[in-house]
Amino acid sequence: MHRFVAALLFSFAVLGFAEPALAGSRIKDIVDVEGVRRNQLVGYGIVVGLNGTGDSLRNSPMTRQSLEAMLERLGVNTRDAVLNTKNVAAVMVTAELPAFAASGSRVDVTVSALGDAKSLLGGTLLVTPLMGADGQTYVVGQGTVQTGSVSASGASGSSVTKGVPTSGRIASGGIVEREIAFQMQQMQQVRLTLRNPDFTTARRIADAINGRSPGTAYAENPTTVVLRAPAGGDIVNFITSIENLSVDVDAPAKVVIDEVNGVIVMGENVRVSTVAIAQGNLTISIQETPSVSQPAPFSQGQTAVVPQSDVSVDEERGRQLIMLRSGVSLQTLVSGLNALGVSPRDMISILQAIKAAGALQADIEVM
Repeated sequence: MHRFVAALLFSFAVLGFAEPALAGSRIKDIVDVEGVRRNQLVGYGIVVGLNGTGDSLRNSPMTRQSLEAMLERLGVNTRDAVLNTKNVAAVMVTAELPAFAASGSRVDVTVSALGDAKSLLGGTLLVTPLMGADGQTYVVGQGTVQTGSVSASGASGSSVTKGVPTSGRIASGGIVEREIAFQMQQMQQVRLTLRNPDFTTARRIADAINGRSPGTAYAENPTTVVLRAPAGGDIVNFITSIENLSVDVDAPAKVVIDEVNGVIVMGENVRVSTVAIAQGNLTISIQETPSVSQPAPFSQGQTAVVPQSDVSVDEERGRQLIMLRSGVSLQTLVSGLNALGVSPRDMISILQAIKAAGALQADIEVM
């Protein structure tokens, strides 16, 4: 824990003393292009070949029905047979279809158990169509499932599990069967969407593009920059020519707090108004020490256990009241908190108290 606190405070100090970066970010790294996106696909399938770690057919009726339907399509009638195999599992199969994926190209697929299967390790996913939101099949998946996990159990009931054995991936296990039509080259204008919306950043992007090709871009709102192809050119080549332009990214002042893990991240624009901070701990200890009360001989008394309580109060001293002047930067804020010697969790409480006092000029986001 002490190493974690030291590393966290050292990171804050480095952030505080670091000079502003001179190089900006490339446009391609801070925006998404309209229409250039991934599409989620989903399907229902069967994994076979498991080593007794599949669904129990009595508790998983969908697995039994799927197995019977599959065998029927292959010419095997098992409707009246008693099936008791545990080598089969019903699974949900998901994948993402990249933008402009061509027919015949391959994508990775993810397989997750639906029933009470213990592990999918080593199983084989049978041909599974993956559909989009429009109900059309775009990818067909099949292959051997790799979970990257370990699961073992003993006869006494003890077991060891590392990772999640009921979920796995099939690398390049999906083949694209249908392409998504998108004629980008024929478009006269597209919209660039900022991944972190900001008025200043959107304006800077438009200015950088207009500096190269005047009159081709304007900021529509803090999220969108409209881009027009120059006269005599197409939009694809134009995007290629401007996506490496450098832009200084701006962002609002924000403090992100992860209370579970005790992590605090503060942006460089965080400012604090004049405020005084004091932090200390008050510890109250109560110790019970039982003692035996022995009566005098021939007194007809009874031996009894008498509790004795020792109460002590320890207030941590040596902590000073730290004054932070108006408009101080992240560097001064971190230096002041470090001077108090606070832990990350105490620092979270202090920042929330400063915000409640109206002295922290930043948004606090608690994860």
